[in-house]
Amino acid sequence: MSIVRRKTIFGTNRAPRFLRIFRRNAEASHSQGNRVKLFGSGAEFFPAMLEAFAEARHHIHAEFYIVRNDATGAAFAEALLVAASRGVDVSLIYDYIGCFDTPSSYFRRLEQGGVRCLAFNPPPFKRGIAWFDKRDHRKMAVIDGETAFTGGVNVGNEYSGFWSAAERWRDVGVRIDGPAVSDLSRLFREFWLEEKGSPSPAWFLEHAPMAGMGDAEVMIVSDGPHHTRSFIRNAFRIAMAGAGESIRIMNPYFVPGPRVVRSLLRAARRGVRVQLILPAKNDVPIVRLVSRTYYTPLLRAGIEIYERQGPVLHAKVMLIDDTWGVVGSANLDQRSFHRNFEVNTIVASHEFGRQVAEMFVEDLRGSRRIFLAEHESRGWHVRLLERVCESVSWFL
Repeated sequence: MSIVRRKTIFGTNRAPRFLRIFRRNAEASHSQGNRVKLFGSGAEFFPAMLEAFAEARHHIHAEFYIVRNDATGAAFAEALLVAASRGVDVSLIYDYIGCFDTPSSYFRRLEQGGVRCLAFNPPPFKRGIAWFDKRDHRKMAVIDGETAFTGGVNVGNEYSGFWSAAERWRDVGVRIDGPAVSDLSRLFREFWLEEKGSPSPAWFLEHAPMAGMGDAEVMIVSDGPHHTRSFIRNAFRIAMAGAGESIRIMNPYFVPGPRVVRSLLRAARRGVRVQLILPAKNDVPIVRLVSRTYYTPLLRAGIEIYERQGPVLHAKVMLIDDTWGVVGSANLDQRSFHRNFEVNTIVASHEFGRQVAEMFVEDLRGSRRIFLAEHESRGWHVRLLERVCESVSWFL
């Protein structure tokens, strides 16, 4: 396939064969007629989500890796309790390990107020001790089966922006209205039934959201440790393979492994401009050391690497040819590929792509470019530490 032809894949007339390959290898659901809104920060995402909770008519599904007992967590709990008090069926899934610091009284209060709560994989780890390493890393909320919020944003002050500017994390989320919401609702319910086995009568009262809400095609890619291959990784790689002009990636935990690296190198060799924004500082410092072991081959191939300064980067975004935007919970690391339950939203829309591209340019302004000569001049002790840390990259 020539570069000229590749440039049309992510345009208005995307190649049907490419879409079939993508959907088959990523097990992606697909729908048209969606409206998708980008939230460039948690400070935009949370008020919109809580407002939607206040307008819920019959049910709310919420699933978050982390729910903190702080100001953001209090506002989140209050919104769920108020909805439950007026008869809305409210269900919450949270990851036990992710919420390890959240007191059990937080969830007891929710349950006493009518919110059904489900902890994923609590002790004694019913699937065995190896399951201790698995996480429900998804972040999403579905309201009445018609509106959904998803992305990389957890429930906590650092994500919502309730803290001072210096302590806010850089994150991204989306709101979806339209038929794609049914796919997220189905994903939540299947997981709930698998873990708890108790459906709610309210689930059967809704009407499927209508198409025609907007012009966006949306694909939902979900993954989990129960799969024999990584659909999340396949989705990243196939999208990279379809790029004809540009690949822009923003990701906080960059431990991609050789297959994703090869996909990036192939794109660069065929003339695609590849730009990566990675964190200058990381909440898991060992990840930054391991990430830097991948820099040399990427930089030699002409791939642009930037390290974002300022607040901790937590946004997980990829943009292909300024038309396909990927926003979700998955990192470019082995944990997201193989050991976490994840969900990514892929949006095919020129307008949405424009919004993501503008956001990316703004983030570049707050980032410092890394050059090959500078990277290779780092001391031997740093190189040694990187290699030592690389040996545990599978567990990151």
